[in-house]
Amino acid sequence: MAVMRVNPTRMELKRLKGRLKTAQRGHKLLKDKTDEMVRQFIVYARKNKELREQVEFELGEAMKSFVLARAVMEPSGIEEAILMPSRTVSLTCDKKSVMSVVVPSIHINEGEQSDLYPYSFLTVTNEMDSSIETLNKLLVKLIELAEVEKTTNMLADEIEKNKRRVNALEYVMIPQLEETIKYIVLKLEENERGSLVRLMKVKDMIADRQ
Repeated sequence: MAVMRVNPTRMELKRLKGRLKTAQRGHKLLKDKTDEMVRQFIVYARKNKELREQVEFELGEAMKSFVLARAVMEPSGIEEAILMPSRTVSLTCDKKSVMSVVVPSIHINEGEQSDLYPYSFLTVTNEMDSSIETLNKLLVKLIELAEVEKTTNMLADEIEKNKRRVNALEYVMIPQLEETIKYIVLKLEENERGSLVRLMKVKDMIADRQ
């Protein structure tokens, strides 16, 4: 590890020891924070996986029903079935903090629900009814999945950044400070030995003249 370019003085030694102490304390705090963020990430990742599996399964079932309905229904009947909304929702987007990471928080405000099937049953098949009912129930899960997935991605990015900071402190900054401190200590000891030798020579010279 390369030694920093500094003047080997006691003042510089004191300053570097302070920096080393701060770096070691910062390394520990960052490492503890990263460990807790990883724990939170695992919680969100599991929730994300569970929600995604549910949504993908139910979407698949809805699409199967829709394809079957489309095979036997007239285009005008399909258009009638899907153009009339059976429910309305409004979203309130806010923010929350997860281990100092600002992530989205989506609140769902459901309006009054009208008739789930706002169309004539004479022109619509059971498969279309089933498809619309499934999609109607999926709305809230889709919004929740979006929130959880975004939070998971943001935590993953922050964990990666923190790991780079921890590694920079652990493998670059702290070893460099330790090597520089060792270099200054050796240099000061060498200077002290040199000063002592000169003093002894001066003392011998004075003794010889007497």
